[in-house]
Amino acid sequence: MAKFKIIVSDPETGKSQLVEVEESQAVPLIGRKLGEVIDGAAVKLSGYKLKITGGSDKDGFPMRPNIHGGVRVSAILSEGVGFHPSQSGERKRKTLRGNVITDAIVQINMKIVEKPKKSKKEAKPKAEEAKEESAPTEEAAEAT
Repeated sequence: MAKFKIIVSDPETGKSQLVEVEESQAVPLIGRKLGEVIDGAAVKLSGYKLKITGGSDKDGFPMRPNIHGGVRVSAILSEGVGFHPSQSGERKRKTLRGNVITDAIVQINMKIVEKPKKSKKEAKPKAEEAKEESAPTEEAAEAT
């Protein structure tokens, strides 16, 4: 059965975390495409919305969004995922994986699109504390 290593990146903090899913937990991811937004509950992160940004198969070949299906192909590339040219106009044939998640995929890259919303009661005290802390410094600055 499928076993995925999922790297979830948080664009706000710049940090990422590794989540491993196996068998029945991995089934909702099979058949998904790059660019899809999924519910974080499928990856043990309830309340989050995650976007599938990439991945690689068991042999390390990267997934590319413009190759349709879950196939492995050899394509001539001039830029983008899987090839970074050293000279202008350089092209090269590279082996890549399609944009659909299959059993052959081992690693999936995702980024957080939406975080769970906090209740207003939790958010208010932090804002009030910040105002109280900043107020004495303003008064001290006016006094001098």
